[in-house]
Amino acid sequence: MRAIIPALTAVFVLAACAVPNPDTEDQPPLGDFKLDLNVAVTDKASKMGVSRSASAEDWEKVLEAAIDKRFRRYEGEKLYHISYSLDGYILATKGGRLALAPRSAMSATVHIWDSATKTRLEERSKQILVLEQLDGETFIGSGFFNSTEQQMQNLAAQFAKAVERWLVANGDLFGQDVDAEAKEASAKDDLAALAEKAKADAAADPDAAAPTVVDPLAN
Repeated sequence: MRAIIPALTAVFVLAACAVPNPDTEDQPPLGDFKLDLNVAVTDKASKMGVSRSASAEDWEKVLEAAIDKRFRRYEGEKLYHISYSLDGYILATKGGRLALAPRSAMSATVHIWDSATKTRLEERSKQILVLEQLDGETFIGSGFFNSTEQQMQNLAAQFAKAVERWLVANGDLFGQDVDAEAKEASAKDDLAALAEKAKADAAADPDAAAPTVVDPLAN
């Protein structure tokens, strides 16, 4: 879980984006994919650093709702189910200086299963890291403006979109070609890849000034 620290440093420089909404977005093709089961495991999640608390039951509800909303629209001919375990989360508080307040974040390990054979495709599993979107409020910390429920819904929507990018990047499972652009889009959510990038950047330029961010995992 400590890999989240360098990964967060890497993604803090990403551009602003709106909260994903499948009702208003184009639907990328997923071949023969049709969602069967949607299973969240949330009882082992760690609350890290200075964070609001949320129950396992509330996390399960909000994550499964976001996955359902995004993936029930696919009407392929083969059933798959998605399972995912919430590894850790930060729900920003009102503490600290306004301009340096941390953003909310969550990481989860996601798996895809062939429902017919009840087989989990282990080599396709991925640990995903998402942050709440940047806007006029969350740029300075959503803890000052949003409720815990709003923060969780924001993160859940970001997570569902990241899962969709991950499935598109594994489209060969569903009978479609996968291009380099799809793989690159999915890589930006990959916790391990983000952590490695942050380490590589630091090693390449050890004298560079550190980015001006607050480590939300610091105790």
